[in-house]
Amino acid sequence: MGKFITIGERIHCISPVIREAMNTQNPEPILLRAKEQLDAGAVYLDVNIGPAESTGVELMKWAVRLLQENFDNVPLCLDTANKKAIEAGISVYNRSKGKPIVNSADAGDRIEYIDLAGANDAMCIALCSKAGVPADNDERMMYCQELLERGMEHGMEPEDLWFDPLFLVIKGMQDKQMDVLDAIRMISEMGLNSTGGLSNVSNGMPKEVRPIMDAAMMAMAMANGLTSAIINPCDKRLMETIKSCDVIKNNSLYADSYLQI
Repeated sequence: MGKFITIGERIHCISPVIREAMNTQNPEPILLRAKEQLDAGAVYLDVNIGPAESTGVELMKWAVRLLQENFDNVPLCLDTANKKAIEAGISVYNRSKGKPIVNSADAGDRIEYIDLAGANDAMCIALCSKAGVPADNDERMMYCQELLERGMEHGMEPEDLWFDPLFLVIKGMQDKQMDVLDAIRMISEMGLNSTGGLSNVSNGMPKEVRPIMDAAMMAMAMANGLTSAIINPCDKRLMETIKSCDVIKNNSLYADSYLQI
């Protein structure tokens, strides 16, 4: 994949400001969050509208058009449990900067999201799970293989599937962190792309600790082959870590100004 791909996580209906903006279709808070993330270095923007059972179709269309028309067809990750809303977002999506990403499929109830992505020539985040956290990496890799085969059956290229090993919260699951890193390495050794919600790792930690822990996990994950992550790009320490790791991995050319590039 080359340089690490960042997916900005901050357009999310869990935020009261964003939820209100989505409910009222007020563009300003969403455009502000988008600009902050893109200025900080995000490549994709995740657009999480939640389940949006009654309003999802029109809301996703509105959000996709709003963001792409205001930010030069920025590539987006369409994030909702409403399949019709994802299809609606894809129907108005401008692909000049890349395919949309469907967020997300798993090997259980959401496996049809792979079919949706394949039918619409989209990429798809594929969670290496079926129901909850996998017991071990044998289970993770079994689901990875199932999802890979499902995608290829529906005409997808392997590079259009981004496999998520599930980053786990350290507070309570500290003993499982190396398993996640080993899973990333195994996915990488298969020649596949990987991603995941990095901020899960530091969930529940003090505010001043979270950037330190996220940056440490990012460096270790990139060393094991992680190719993408859903992150807060406004975390300066994290973005500096990503840029530095890209230099060390020879994904980008070193210059004294590399942190400003």
